[in-house]
Amino acid sequence: MKLKEEINKSVELLKKGKILMYPTDTIWGIGCDATNAKSVSKIYKIKQRDESKNMIVLLDDATKLQDYLDAVPPIAYDLIENSASPLTIVYSGAKNLAKNLIAKDGTIAIRIVEGPFCGEIIKGLGKPIVSTSANFSGQPTAATFDQISEEIKGKVDHVVGVFQDRVRAVKPSTIIKLEENGVFSILRS
Repeated sequence: MKLKEEINKSVELLKKGKILMYPTDTIWGIGCDATNAKSVSKIYKIKQRDESKNMIVLLDDATKLQDYLDAVPPIAYDLIENSASPLTIVYSGAKNLAKNLIAKDGTIAIRIVEGPFCGEIIKGLGKPIVSTSANFSGQPTAATFDQISEEIKGKVDHVVGVFQDRVRAVKPSTIIKLEENGVFSILRS
């Protein structure tokens, strides 16, 4: 399947509340519309993950942060723009997202994606998407598509058919927590 066809199909499935396994700008992920609480619950069930453990939200453009946060610390834009590798930031004051995606303390982890696939499906959907590694909770993260278990592939509604043969050094994003006053701490490097 060609890239454009796969993007269009993925967008249509996400609009219907379906769960995708798809290539992110870091690792293969499992995701859904980040504003659909029923779909988010399905992902927790698929991964056998406790709902108190947070998942990441992907956006295609930093200017959209203000749609999902009460306030965006100005330093966030500098951190995103100047990061040499994919950067996930945990922000306070999450809004307009599925309630079961927002941590009890009101925080949410958001990454602005790069690459030819994720950004396009987010644009087409017009909403952020969930991203969590394509594995069962507690299992090692797959470095390539071939390392993802057949069992978990069988639990999603659609496995994206592009970039499955991509082999490169894959690493999950760096995660930092950013306070409203601009102070940040590294949670995962």
